[in-house]
Amino acid sequence: MKDGITFIVEIVNNIHDILIVILNDILGLQMTDKDMHFWIMGFIGIFTFACVFVISKWLSKFPFGIQLIAFLYTLTFMVVLVFAIEIQQAITNRGNMEFIDAIIGMWGFIALFLVYVGIVAFFMIIKLIVGKFKRKDDDIEM
Repeated sequence: MKDGITFIVEIVNNIHDILIVILNDILGLQMTDKDMHFWIMGFIGIFTFACVFVISKWLSKFPFGIQLIAFLYTLTFMVVLVFAIEIQQAITNRGNMEFIDAIIGMWGFIALFLVYVGIVAFFMIIKLIVGKFKRKDDDIEM
C-alpha cells in the first residue's frame, strides 16, 4: 500500500509542477503556491459539489433516497477515515500500514449497516402486517 500511496503522491507532485509551469511561465500569472491551491481546490470542490448535488437530487426521489444519500455520505467519510488511519500508522510507525486493514474496516461498517437495514426491514414488515389487520377490522365493522 505504501508503494501505491507513493505512486499517487508522485503523480500529484508532477501535476503540481506542470501547473506551476503552465500558470506562471506560460500564462505569466505569477501565482504563489497558495494562490494555485485556492483556485485548483476551489474548482475541484465546486465541480464535486455540482456532481454530488445532481446525484443527491436524483436519489432523493426514491422511497429510501435520504437513507441512501446518508449511506453514501457515511461511506465516503469512512473511506477517508480508514485510509487516514492507515497513513497515520505508516507515518508514526504505530501498527502496520496494510491495505487489508482498510478493507476489513470498511466491511465492519457495511456489516453493521446491513444489520441496521435488517432491523428497519423487520419493523417495516411488522407495520405492514399490522396495517393489513387494521384494514380488515375496519372492513368488518362496516
